[in-house]
Amino acid sequence: MRTSSTIRTGRTVKRTTRAAATLAVAALALSLTACGDDDNGGGDNGDEGGGTKAPASSVTLPKLDGESLEVAAVWTGTEQKNFKQVLTEFEKRTGAKVTFVPAQDPIINFLGSKIAGGAPPDVAMLPQPGAIKQAVDKGWAKPLGAEATKELGENYSQGWQDIGKVGGKQYGVYYKAANKSLIWYNAQVFENAGAAEPKTWDELLDTAQMVYDSGVAPFSVGGADGWTLTDWFENVYLSQAGPEKYDQLAKHEIKWTDPSVKEALTTLAEIWGKKDFVAGGASGALQTEFPASVTQTFTGGDQPKAGMVYEGDFVQVNIGETKAKVGTDAKVFPFPAVGDTAPVVSGGDAAVVFRDSEAAQALATWLASPDAAAIQAKLGGFLSPNKSVDASVYPNEVQKKIADALIAAGDDFRFDMSDQAPQAFGGTPGKGEWKTLQDFLKNPKDVAGAQAKLEADAAAAYGG
Repeated sequence: MRTSSTIRTGRTVKRTTRAAATLAVAALALSLTACGDDDNGGGDNGDEGGGTKAPASSVTLPKLDGESLEVAAVWTGTEQKNFKQVLTEFEKRTGAKVTFVPAQDPIINFLGSKIAGGAPPDVAMLPQPGAIKQAVDKGWAKPLGAEATKELGENYSQGWQDIGKVGGKQYGVYYKAANKSLIWYNAQVFENAGAAEPKTWDELLDTAQMVYDSGVAPFSVGGADGWTLTDWFENVYLSQAGPEKYDQLAKHEIKWTDPSVKEALTTLAEIWGKKDFVAGGASGALQTEFPASVTQTFTGGDQPKAGMVYEGDFVQVNIGETKAKVGTDAKVFPFPAVGDTAPVVSGGDAAVVFRDSEAAQALATWLASPDAAAIQAKLGGFLSPNKSVDASVYPNEVQKKIADALIAAGDDFRFDMSDQAPQAFGGTPGKGEWKTLQDFLKNPKDVAGAQAKLEADAAAAYGG
């Protein structure tokens, strides 16, 4: 997935107590453990799942015959295809015509060029809270209307509402969430290695060694996409340094040269720097994009390229492109505890209005409804923070339990740190944190050099 106090002014991330985080992780661990081989769900099956708590037409939308809308997002492949089904239902209910506009990362730069050309999309899906603030500061984003705000208030916890606010006004609808504290594994590889699901970092290292000894590289890393590396760091850092330090580093209240960062990078190097622990080595990982990092873990029979792949619940979309079945061939466990508690890191994508009109506000209202979320939830590889969506709509038991755990956590979550950072530091390919962690993957012995570069780039992005 994927800004200085100046970028984040007015945006609130709910602070998690250590005890609350522990309870959330315990609930998730219990939920995932309950998902066994009797799960017949697939990763991308739109025929399964039940209804929502709300009736089929729980949201009231205006008639918009003759209206046309454009929605921009960086989503591609199956994710884009599934989202288009949500837009199609909006068209059926309102009479409007909606066009999906593929965007490039970083989306804020894409939007800038569209706005400069006089053709902004009506709505854009923004994956960073900092990007929402930036769009507001530039005068691009429009506040949500009364109907969208009402729908949001009825269906979302206060924490998920707050991260879409700027200066006390509601601008974003967090349509899509992510649980980014999960490690997926090839069940056959674990069985062949005699390995069990680890609960601590040390146990993870032992498990990795067992997988390696069985003849399979332990980890697949999508290093060509720098955001996967920031996610690795954030989970280690949150668990090891604790939530208070995490919040301080996210705001650049402490420097990246802090000893806590050194400790986290040194810990990461126990995997990234271990010979043959990463499929293809560092050079191979840096040429592997995220989708391939998943599919190569679940193809190749008894000899896949790797036994495990770290990333969020959305991994299921890519598993769905293989023959592996989630819950049987592809299983999952919570990111192990590096420190006192296991980490709980979340991310998300928010719908933001860029052309204020009845049609655009109606689309935002639609995306805040359980009706819209349920459509994509049934298709797999999607997690909604909408508490009015019944978990029964999800296509397999693993995803149902992940969704239950997310909703049960309420406001007790930490949002992805790099998504809180200025885009230049935390969300731009080939720059900032993404680039430095790619360089660190290549040379994990240079902890001090990585810290110095991270701090230089952060200081420039945060304004000192």
